[in-house]
Amino acid sequence: MVVAIDGPAGVGKSTIAKMIAQSCNFYYLNSGSFYRAYTFLHIQEGKDPMDFPSVLETARQHVLAVDGGRICVEGEDIEDKLHTSEVDRFVAKISAYPPLREHVNEQLRRISKDMDVVVEGRDVATVVFPDADLKCYFDAKPEVRAERRFKQHPDGPDYETVLKEIQERDHIDRTKPVGALQVADGALYIDTSHLTMVQVCEKVLSAIFTLKAK
Repeated sequence: MVVAIDGPAGVGKSTIAKMIAQSCNFYYLNSGSFYRAYTFLHIQEGKDPMDFPSVLETARQHVLAVDGGRICVEGEDIEDKLHTSEVDRFVAKISAYPPLREHVNEQLRRISKDMDVVVEGRDVATVVFPDADLKCYFDAKPEVRAERRFKQHPDGPDYETVLKEIQERDHIDRTKPVGALQVADGALYIDTSHLTMVQVCEKVLSAIFTLKAK
C-alpha cells in the first residue's frame, strides 16, 4: 500500500507521516529530505548551489538510502545535517529544477517498490505516486504554520520573518513548472489549523483501515 501525503511547509506532514508509518508498520519516506540531502552534499563539496545542472550531477554521483526514516549516503547518516540555515536558503529553488525532480522521483519509486510506504512531500500524490492507494492533503493557514514554526524554534527568527519565509516558500511551491503543489484528485483534504497531530493521524488511520477492510 502507498499512502501519499502532500501539503505546504509547516503543516505537520513529517510528524504525522512518521506517526502513521509507526502505527501501521509502514516504511516512511520524506521526498523533501532527498532535495535537502543533495543540496547539503553539493554545498559540502564547495560547489555553487545555484548551478542547478551541477547539483543534478552531484545527485547522480551519490546513492541515498533511508534507514529508520533517516537519510544515509554511502552508509553515513546525514539526517541531522539537512536542516541548517544554509540548506534552508537554497533547497526551495533547487527543488524546483525539473530534471532534479525527475531524479528524486525515480529514487522514491525505487526505494518504495514492493513495500507498504507512507510518502510525504509536495507532489507525491499528483506526480510521484498518482496511483497511490490513499492520497492526503494537509493544509493550514500561513499564520498558523508560522506560529508553529516560531514556537518550535523560539531562538530563531522572529514571527514576522518566519511568516514571510513560509509565504515565499508557498509561492515557489505553487508556481513550480513541474511538480507544483496542488490537491490531488480524490485526496483526503484535512485542514490541520485547529486539530492536534493525534487527531489528524486518527483521520488518516481511519481511511487506511477502511481501505484495508475492502
